[in-house]
Amino acid sequence: MFNIFKNDEKNQPADVKAARAAILKAVKLELQKAEGGEGKNIKGIDLFIAAPDSEKHVYEAAVYAEEPGRLKNEMQKIADDYALDLPATWTLDISHLAELPIEAISVKGADAGLFIRTRDNTIKKSATAFIRILSGEAEKKTYRLESSDGKVNIGRDKSVQTADGFFRLNQIAFPGEINNEINKYISRQHAHIEWSNETGSFMLYADEGGVPPGNKVKIRAGGTEALNKLISTQIGHRLEEGDQVILGEGAAIVFSYKDSGRKK
Repeated sequence: MFNIFKNDEKNQPADVKAARAAILKAVKLELQKAEGGEGKNIKGIDLFIAAPDSEKHVYEAAVYAEEPGRLKNEMQKIADDYALDLPATWTLDISHLAELPIEAISVKGADAGLFIRTRDNTIKKSATAFIRILSGEAEKKTYRLESSDGKVNIGRDKSVQTADGFFRLNQIAFPGEINNEINKYISRQHAHIEWSNETGSFMLYADEGGVPPGNKVKIRAGGTEALNKLISTQIGHRLEEGDQVILGEGAAIVFSYKDSGRKK
């Protein structure tokens, strides 16, 4: 999700603690509104970071990026102080975005926003993103994604017939007939991207040809070296700024909310 920094917190800029304190204060103020046992309706907390790239490392330290779960534990303590009775399944999702969703509550004193998810309160936000081809040869160098697009299929060739006889249209297509060895390792039904109103983000899912024992879908979160693999067609990956996706044996795409300026 974020880069993992090895530096001790004491070596981080002085405003790391201030940014964290501002975030936790905002969480406290929002959770207070559910005081009195109403926390059972909360499904999760979305924390959005909209800081410039030059300050990204400050916020990575502020949210304990190198200690997964620590920030959630601190939020849980706040909830416990108010006897909110949060469900055991509540989640904390942290995203680094170019701008805050319109539904997010701005955090005073930090480039961040909060959204408390409940059964009836989900993020319904429009967004535009871009997929840029890094390796392999697709029909275009850059693809524009809109939250209203529905499912955007990724695979070898534009129109393919599936095992059940139906035809599938790949909006992001890597032609198989061209002289490019990388394209041959992309499945006809490799993956797809679709918008999630609940999380306010684009989600990547592996399709039948993109899970073991078929060709793989691997993700390198923006700026990190660690690779995550999708092993199920049911569990998606929340795409964030700079995420690289490896398809098959070498085709690679990068996800961004920023227009690279290339022709679409």
